Amino acid sequence: MKIKTIEPIAVSLPMKKPVQMAGETVTRADNVLVRIESEDGVVGWGEAASAPTMTGETVASMMAAIELLTPGLLKRSADDFAGAAAAMAARLYGNSGAKAAIEIALHDMVGRATNRPVYSLFGARQRSRMPVLAVIGSLDAAADLREARERFDAGYRAFKIKVGLGSAGADAERTRAVCRVLKDMGEPCLVSADANQGFGVDDALLYVRALGDCGLDFFEQPVEAHDLDAMARVAAASAVPIGADEGLHSRDDILRHHERHAARGGSLKAIKLGGLRALSDASRLCDRLGMKVNISCKTGESSIASAAAAHVAAAVPALDWGLTVTNPGLAEDVAVEPLKVTRGHVEVPERAGLGIEVDERRVRRWQQELRGRKVA
Repeated sequence: MKIKTIEPIAVSLPMKKPVQMAGETVTRADNVLVRIESEDGVVGWGEAASAPTMTGETVASMMAAIELLTPGLLKRSADDFAGAAAAMAARLYGNSGAKAAIEIALHDMVGRATNRPVYSLFGARQRSRMPVLAVIGSLDAAADLREARERFDAGYRAFKIKVGLGSAGADAERTRAVCRVLKDMGEPCLVSADANQGFGVDDALLYVRALGDCGLDFFEQPVEAHDLDAMARVAAASAVPIGADEGLHSRDDILRHHERHAARGGSLKAIKLGGLRALSDASRLCDRLGMKVNISCKTGESSIASAAAAHVAAAVPALDWGLTVTNPGLAEDVAVEPLKVTRGHVEVPERAGLGIEVDERRVRRWQQELRGRKVA
């Protein structure tokens, strides 16, 4: 099965409400979709969110990158994933989000052509139902407590508290309060906090020392992503396991964090690592090193990227820190039937490919004026 056309499509999807985090508030989902069609007429879809502070990529840069990558992929065998990755690397350094969107689409297309769910392209399914992290975060502690109770009542048993929004002391107090509420609910919950690089070293140390024995399971990316000295200092002072997110873009990054005792786990994203193959490999490396894994989407990614993350999460050896899918935050998805979060959990789709049917009318409705040309 040969690749016939590759079309990048810039979209801007409405969010249900803004998502606030340290350094960024997401009000719309500005993403790039990739539609790949084979010579046999099979279509696959991929997606990557713009993430200028995480991957350095914008919608415009991803559109340009996909245009540049396309000539090296046309007429290649769609199931030669390693060959496609090598061809993209030969034409363009970096640009991991653009490459991930293409690679997701290739997996979707191959799965559809062979009548196999994407997870089966990575080996045996290890789990079918996965807990989704409910994201809680504002400067209003009372609102966060209400949301924690509501999400628990809705079936969620995994939570992520956004911190780095106010003072370290206030964030620690808010974190302790949310943990108390969830512990009082009477069922075990996975509870994490995420600073999105929002703290300096001193504030991060203040935060972890103020947590006490509140039941927090891990604390993600407390300080600047590539400051391993700072990450290691916080990890050494913290009774709560430290996780990395923005600092993990490759196998080497994982190894460095492990060797420096800078993190005991990480949040792994296809857009940071360059695709689903690299995401799966990174998860397996973490497992060998004894590091915990959260598989995650960027805020605002639709059911395409969310389903892709769920498929890899279903096949990796361990998923101790849960799964983060973000399509429920969209006011309108591009899928005919969006990936469902039911009672706080996702069931991996069993249908061919990603198991998501894309509504092309919705795609065109939210298509941005910035357009890529179809290359054939």
